[in-house]
Amino acid sequence: MKIQEADAKKLLLAQGLPVPPYEVARSPAEARAAASRLLHGHGSVGQVVIKAQVLVGGRGKAGGVKLAASDDEAEHVADAILGMTIKGIPVRKVLVAPAADIVREYYLAAVLDRAARRILLMGSAEGGVEIEQVAESNPAAIIRVHADPLLGLRDWQAREMAFRLGLGGHLKAAVAIAKGLVKTMLANDADLVEINPLAVVREGPAGGAEERLVCLDAKITLDDSALFRHPDHEALRDPDDEAPADVEARRHDISFIHLDGTIGCMVNGAGLAMTTMDLVKRAGGEPANFLDIGGGAKADRVAAAMRLILAEPKVEAILVNIFGGITRGDEVAHGLIEARSRQVRDVPMVVRIVGTNAEEAARLLEEAHFATAASLDEAAAKAVAAAKAARASGSGASAASEAAR
Repeated sequence: MKIQEADAKKLLLAQGLPVPPYEVARSPAEARAAASRLLHGHGSVGQVVIKAQVLVGGRGKAGGVKLAASDDEAEHVADAILGMTIKGIPVRKVLVAPAADIVREYYLAAVLDRAARRILLMGSAEGGVEIEQVAESNPAAIIRVHADPLLGLRDWQAREMAFRLGLGGHLKAAVAIAKGLVKTMLANDADLVEINPLAVVREGPAGGAEERLVCLDAKITLDDSALFRHPDHEALRDPDDEAPADVEARRHDISFIHLDGTIGCMVNGAGLAMTTMDLVKRAGGEPANFLDIGGGAKADRVAAAMRLILAEPKVEAILVNIFGGITRGDEVAHGLIEARSRQVRDVPMVVRIVGTNAEEAARLLEEAHFATAASLDEAAAKAVAAAKAARASGSGASAASEAAR
């Protein structure tokens, strides 16, 4: 789960990291009031920066990051940004912060390295640009250090990172920030905590200004699977960042990933779902989704899963593959029958149910005139044939249904 910059900065502040003051505004008037407070004090250089809070890259290029030198200008700029849509996402709030007098920019991030099963700290003296560009053009510029899985990031590791980045003049702050990123990651079950740029800024009056190392920007991605340990984090979710299908899937506790094929798949169990997708491909088709309804799914969840599949207009046939352990086959059958009765378009469906209450499921499906299969190979072949028949006949409902049988 990605969270917006302002919320990410709040999590950094909770771990004691140096984040310049900022406020969040949801209207031009709020932005004006925030600018009035921030333009005076805090080492201000006489300007505030106003940044669109949307979870997409390229905000600056799209006009979503601008400077303002007065209350009036801040209100005007905020009004323009709050009326924008960036990459299809409407801007509903902005971050207002004092503009920084930047001396030098760096990159620093803590990320989960699944292969090494450790937290990886990555740094680069080339900050302020996309780290992917640095990795492609100058991979040697990226410094990598793994934190100990039990002891965390050690002081000597943080010092080594600081010296290699050229931050020896800000050693104490650099060490604290490096260790703070790892602490932030552990405290919030994050997959990524990124500061870009980590900047040396000049603060204070002319002639007496001091340089300080601060986190100017922040990006954090949280592990959805760990949200039950952090109930407050659910409020940080940005609904504009999610497709309606993903919201619906989460509401019904369904694991759902959209793909580009034409065979909708409904399966219980991640491993069985992957196998089903492989066999669809072997039969000559392409899966339209990964969908795992999970163990013990009831009729309402099955019906919700069917709505998710049918919401994709490219789906030409549906393959249901259920192995009944905790999940009861007759419950799945009831859900399928209910879902088909509410379908807004006729899409051929092939069902294979084995295991708990499979006999009752077979009876219910036969009475409802569903196409069934005894094996997964047979089910995949029938679903692919039904999709091809539907494609060949235009709407093809009757021909596809016949192919499925």
